[in-house]
Amino acid sequence: MAKHSKNIPQRGQRVADQIQRDLSEIIAYELKDPRVGMITITEVQVTPDYAHAKIFFTMLKDSKEQVKNTVDGLSAAAGYMRGQLGKRLHIHTLPMLHFVHDTSTARGMELSLLIDQANSTRSLDDDQAPAEENKDGE
Repeated sequence: MAKHSKNIPQRGQRVADQIQRDLSEIIAYELKDPRVGMITITEVQVTPDYAHAKIFFTMLKDSKEQVKNTVDGLSAAAGYMRGQLGKRLHIHTLPMLHFVHDTSTARGMELSLLIDQANSTRSLDDDQAPAEENKDGE
């Protein structure tokens, strides 16, 4: 085996992190497609052979129509962004870019809301319990 074979997963992660940083700059400062608004790239997953990269992103407004328009805009500009990445990254194979809307933050906010509702219900139950004990004791 090659001496560097143990470092390949770390290298893949470093490449993914660099792609995330570079794409964030390209989208924010160079991409002129009106369908692509303010997005945040949350994660990049690169295949071991660097042939494909899944780019996960979030948006402030997550309506289905806006998500579809944004994915369409990003997909249409994928070739341009790949070319810009080629100027910045010096790797043998530039990955094909696949954009995926990341729903984990929205799901996390929903779960947080459910937890808050459960806690407020519990505190209401706790507040009512001593009042009922006082009625029974008198």
